[in-house]
Amino acid sequence: MGHPNTDATQSTQTLHGLSDIRRFFRRNETPIYFISATNFNLLGADEWVHHFKYINYIDCFDGQHPNLFVPPEIAHKEFQSIEDINNYLLEHKAVADYVHSRGPGKALFLMFDETTEQLARELDLEVCLPPASLRQHLDDKLVTTRIAEAAGIKCVPNVMGTVDSYETLRRLSADLGDELVVQTAFGDSGHTTFMISDEEDWAEHADEIVGAGDVKIMKRIKPRGTAVEACVTRHGTIVAPIMTELVGFPELTPYEGGWCGNEIFANAFTPELRDQARDATLAMGECLKREGYRGYFELDFLIDRDTDELYLGEMNPRITGASSITNHAAFALSDMPLFMFHLLEWMGVDYTLDVDEINARWADPVNIDCWGQLVIKHTVDSVGVITQAPPTGIWWMDGDGNVNFSRYDTHRYHVESEAEALFVRIAGIGDYWYEGADLGILVTRGRLMTDDFELNERARAWIDGITAHFRASAPTAENVGHLAPGALQAHPAPGSFKLL
Repeated sequence: MGHPNTDATQSTQTLHGLSDIRRFFRRNETPIYFISATNFNLLGADEWVHHFKYINYIDCFDGQHPNLFVPPEIAHKEFQSIEDINNYLLEHKAVADYVHSRGPGKALFLMFDETTEQLARELDLEVCLPPASLRQHLDDKLVTTRIAEAAGIKCVPNVMGTVDSYETLRRLSADLGDELVVQTAFGDSGHTTFMISDEEDWAEHADEIVGAGDVKIMKRIKPRGTAVEACVTRHGTIVAPIMTELVGFPELTPYEGGWCGNEIFANAFTPELRDQARDATLAMGECLKREGYRGYFELDFLIDRDTDELYLGEMNPRITGASSITNHAAFALSDMPLFMFHLLEWMGVDYTLDVDEINARWADPVNIDCWGQLVIKHTVDSVGVITQAPPTGIWWMDGDGNVNFSRYDTHRYHVESEAEALFVRIAGIGDYWYEGADLGILVTRGRLMTDDFELNERARAWIDGITAHFRASAPTAENVGHLAPGALQAHPAPGSFKLL
């Protein structure tokens, strides 16, 4: 469990190259599941892999997705993490019945822990990911920094240590200037990254820093956010093209520094910066391989606007919120999506692959088309029960910037122009909205930011147009009658965890 399966359980024949591998997955007979809060991260995977199904807590598609199983909700403790959601699903009788009806299989998760691994074993599911203990170790932002610096990968100037007061913070960071960024070891960067310039900033965040153990203290730069996804395979590390990141836009997220979308397009950065990011990602892949890690990972890079210096920000040793766009872009569809290289490590077959050839092809701007995604949260400090929500499907924008529903769909490639977008609804009628709650994801062709890394007018029109279709009312005993007793007093903690 947790390690790549080297037994040839499916075939004793070696797969030679991409055409053999694609055919292998089209003929796959082993049930494979992506188990998570939603299916967005691996949206479209079922179209590449036979017998691939989604088991999710949220039905973003209102019962219309052909390969999505959502069990009826039963009583449960308030979720504090995606791991809690996954463990709830694995313990659900309806899920157990569904899995047992299809026979022994394999499982992918966005986030998981040792309990998840045990519950999967009980359902005769092999977890197609490195062990939770290794992932947890590598997910530590301080560990990531130490590994990167040992490999010669540049990080933003930083120090690490335990901070118990503002005076201690200033003493430790004396060489980093007045403007600081403090990160705790674990957690989403939008929730666990703190900008501190003075004692007033410190007072706002002190409770989350004191007692957190060692933290990372960085010089504050003016960054442009980027992301690169990659996969460590037995034949080397495959690196996807560099993407821009949308970070901290108040129209999308209430969290300063919080991720809220991506763009992928040719020539997003200079060839020099693209080469630096690719070389750093390859170096990190080799480090992960030595640690015993195989499979999917993502690196966030920060480009200093003042110096054009490229630094490693953090690493996510897992599938991420950017994976959907990585696996959908033209370079992936021409060969095969990155997640399939990950899955191949656990499929019990030998294969050959020219990783250098794939990396060279994926680095060529001619193979990269232009897509963007917006992760839309409720940004107002208010709590309500949603009474109207826009459905999942293709939406269109008219010449005046008005946004209206066009048709139901699950396919991003049915978005024909920049005037259309696929909206995947997360929050639905009867759900709470609160500051930081995920409302949905919008995917469209074309750019969403200017060259100065600001939201462009089209992105703002899409945000305004979609959010205008949400309505909510104050919580009452009547409109939350389907919730568990006491739910009005125990609504989800704002920003307690992210679903993507």
